[in-house]
Amino acid sequence: MAQSTENKVISRIRGTGRGWAFSPHDFLDLGERSTIDSALHRLAQQGQVRRIIRGIYDYPRSSNLLKRQLSPDIDKVAHALARKFRWRIQPSGSTALNILGLSPQVPARVAYRSDGPDRSYKIGNTSLVFKHTALKEAGFKLRESGLIVQALRSLGQEHVTPEVVTKIRSWLPPAMRAKLLADAKTATGWVYATIQRIAEGEQRV
Repeated sequence: MAQSTENKVISRIRGTGRGWAFSPHDFLDLGERSTIDSALHRLAQQGQVRRIIRGIYDYPRSSNLLKRQLSPDIDKVAHALARKFRWRIQPSGSTALNILGLSPQVPARVAYRSDGPDRSYKIGNTSLVFKHTALKEAGFKLRESGLIVQALRSLGQEHVTPEVVTKIRSWLPPAMRAKLLADAKTATGWVYATIQRIAEGEQRV
């Protein structure tokens, strides 16, 4: 039974893809918590998954050029923690800009708004910080909505150029565009108008 559960766990991990971060919470539908914990411990010992911090793992990405594993995807780690603790989170403006590729800086501090408690974690050389805020600030259902809205607000309307619209559009999977339009309707006027341009391919500013 334990081996069967372990096979199901690694199958889910591989199916989600390289870079995914997760906790035992993401597999509780597959077996008892103790069995899941044991399966993840064995997989980490085998090098199939990587333990990042207590209770959080990832399916590490590797670089053929550098011939080593890459650092964890901090945004995926943040969402793994959010799922584990049932928080709703939203990136800060600077974090959103970095994730979307709109800022060239490699941040030493990655911050998220959360409806959970203030928390901070050290992941390699990066500090991952959660700051408690009102639920309405973390009210989007989709990760993509929160990222884009926070990035646009951080930039400001006057800095949303056609190049910014194109870059965000290229980042956003085509299958997510209609979902983004529906999810972000509560965004303020110019922000939602920009989201419409992103989703519909309109380049005017």
